[in-house]
Amino acid sequence: MRIAPPIVIDEATRRELERLSRKRSMAARVVVRSRIVLLAGDGFQNKQIAAQLSVSTRMAALWRARFLEFGVQGLLKDAPRPGRTPKITANAVAEVVARTTQTTPANATHWSTRSMAREAGISEASVRRIWRAHGLKPHRVESFKISNDPDFAAKLDDVVGLYLNPPEHALVLSVDEKSQIQALDRTQPGLPLKKGRCQTMTHDYKRNGTTTLFAALNTTTGEVYHLCQQRHRHHEWLKFLRLIDQTVAAEKQIHIICDNYATHKHERVQRWLARHKRFHVHFTPTSASWLNMIERFFRDLTENRIRRGAFQDLEQLIVAIGDYIDRHNDNPKPFIWTAKATDILEKVTRAQAKRNKRLSA
Repeated sequence: MRIAPPIVIDEATRRELERLSRKRSMAARVVVRSRIVLLAGDGFQNKQIAAQLSVSTRMAALWRARFLEFGVQGLLKDAPRPGRTPKITANAVAEVVARTTQTTPANATHWSTRSMAREAGISEASVRRIWRAHGLKPHRVESFKISNDPDFAAKLDDVVGLYLNPPEHALVLSVDEKSQIQALDRTQPGLPLKKGRCQTMTHDYKRNGTTTLFAALNTTTGEVYHLCQQRHRHHEWLKFLRLIDQTVAAEKQIHIICDNYATHKHERVQRWLARHKRFHVHFTPTSASWLNMIERFFRDLTENRIRRGAFQDLEQLIVAIGDYIDRHNDNPKPFIWTAKATDILEKVTRAQAKRNKRLSA
């Protein structure tokens, strides 16, 4: 006759098991397991426990062994199970991933769940699960351009250094112009937002002129200086620089971060900067406007105030922009730059290597 391994229960463990076996809110399966172990601790064999608790002998033996190995914690949850054998093999999953990333359909630029399901001979839901597990989104595309600036590393380190470690007794301004902002008026009034219906606007519009916004973001406080002009030549750029010069306290040094637009490097601009020694200009690398923090503010302005606005004339647009910036300056919040120059440089270097490899293939 096979004898089950004995269980010796100390007083503290017995109290815990009795508590679990009597607790009303406890899962029924845990209550039964606790009673099995208590009876085993009293010297009962598995067959006797099974008969007394109306369970199978195998179940009594299982939880006796689990308690001996893991203690009380082993009774609270089931052991992990391997689960159902997957119908789609690992090779089939790898094939879907390879087709998604390395090929395109014969009559389209990218795969959809339906076209990939037909190609791979599996369901759309399976394709969707595989894409989600591997982080694939063929329906999405993002624009990019790798900078070819030979001084990319030096300019990157210069600009990021100003963000992360701004100089003392100085003002760091991220400056740029948002050109050709259109005063668009819809041809018909839109319908308001209501339950079951989003806000609507007509697809066509009337153009009522354009303006150019010159803006400078204080990278420390988030405050924005601005000026709207009809054009964006060096004349308007100089006017904006004079505005900054008049607004900022005379004892402050001013560090300006701007892009490589020809207006910013005009001969007259260079002469003006030479006469105003407190201005220090830092240029972002070529094709790297994403490094200019003011672009983040321009995106917010477009999304929150311009894109869904309707302006009957140019003056309304300029007033709306000015009102948005004034309200922003009432409670400004700076954008926090966290990316290190070394991390950005490594990412760009990897992108350049992949691009060169693809061009040479």
